[in-house]
Order: sequence, then structure tokens, then C-alpha cells
Amino acid sequence: MTFLSRFLLLVVATGLCAGPAVAQQELLTDPEIYEKNHYAKRCDEVQYGGRFIDRIDINNDGIKDAVTNSSEIVCDGVRGPDCSAEGCPFNFYLQVKEGGYFMIATAQMYTYDFIKRFGNMVFVLKMHPRYCEREEGQEPCAMTVRVRGTKFLTISKK
Repeated sequence: MTFLSRFLLLVVATGLCAGPAVAQQELLTDPEIYEKNHYAKRCDEVQYGGRFIDRIDINNDGIKDAVTNSSEIVCDGVRGPDCSAEGCPFNFYLQVKEGGYFMIATAQMYTYDFIKRFGNMVFVLKMHPRYCEREEGQEPCAMTVRVRGTKFLTISKK
């Protein structure tokens, strides 16, 4: 199963977990507060680095969204408690114009760049080599994706 298939499965599964009567997530007032509350319950002592949250317009709609980076968390002295050899979880949240945020995806990766290509902002996700059908120890995968609406679209993989 490719990264994109897993990624889309996660996005679909997230929508399905909302419950049978409601197919929509409850909006969060702020993903930073939401995630900090989560780690405050999980950790006795928690610290956040400067890149814990990026507030950027990820889907080119003119509204600032948010991306959280769990590698910037130190939980009880352990940096990136949910990180592995495949990277760390990054959560992607969209802000709606009425106010509030909802999570559109979680991706296990090393890092990302958010750059302008052909007039649109895109992510270049740096991921484990297996996401580009390479073996452990080889050059990381660089997957370029664009967020359109609430969906990630893969532009290229290197």
C-alpha cells in the first residue's frame, strides 16, 4: 500500500470515526490548545519547541491553517515521544472561515518545506525511503503534495 493510499485511508477513516449520526468532526477552537492539552494529560513534564506549530495557509484559500510537529515535543525528558525511524507525526488542520479548525490528516515524516510552485503553495514532505519504493538507508523520499479543499494531491515523488 503506498503512502498516498494510507494517507487517504487515514483521512477517510477520520471522517468515519465521527459517529453514525454525524459525518462531520467537531470544530476545535485552536489545534495548539487541543494538542497541548493532550500532552499535558499524557506527560508529567512537557516542553514545546519553536516549530511545534506552524500557522500557514496550507490549502491556498487565504485563511491561516495549522500544522503541528510532534518532534518538537519533549515529554518527560523524551524528545518526540511518538517518533520512530520513519519520522514523527505531523497533524494538518484546516481553519474554516466561520472560525474553528478540523484535522484533515496525520502523516509520519521527517520534516517538510512549504514552498511556492507555479503560483501555489505546496508541501515537499521528507519521508522514509520506503514511501518512494526505496530501501532503508537510502535517500529519503521527497513527496510534493498540494492541498486542494480538504484533500492532499500528490504532484510528484522523488
